[in-house]
Amino acid sequence: MTATDPALTALASGWGALSLLHGRIETHVERALQSRHGLSVREYSLLDVLSRQHDGVGGHLQMKQVADAVVLSQSATTRLVSRLEDRGLLSRYLCPTDRRGIYTDVTAVGLELLEEARPTNDAALREALDEAAKNSELAPLVAAVEAVDSPVAHA
Repeated sequence: MTATDPALTALASGWGALSLLHGRIETHVERALQSRHGLSVREYSLLDVLSRQHDGVGGHLQMKQVADAVVLSQSATTRLVSRLEDRGLLSRYLCPTDRRGIYTDVTAVGLELLEEARPTNDAALREALDEAAKNSELAPLVAAVEAVDSPVAHA
């Protein structure tokens, strides 16, 4: 295949459209979260992921699992956890069964902020998707995003 191969051109075009959609959504959601709650998209995502932990088997996430869930490197995730801990939104403690492991939990203040920010996140996401759907190149990608985890997608 050459650089002008139609299949590669289509693939690159699709990737470009997906990157554009992601960037537009993230920018829109970031502005809304920052202006109303003082949170970045990554901070919101981290709080959201950690708030879903539980005390049962496999309920607490290791830092690598958290990093994978928020799509950051382990070192970037650790720095983000430290910033949120400094703000009183997260707390860290040693794993009771493995002293090498460190767990991170969302504090009561962090949970309160997350619950306040959730409607903002959801509304900004909806707005960004609705705006992107007006673009004929992005509309199929918006439809694909909307179909994920919908009851129809599982039928």
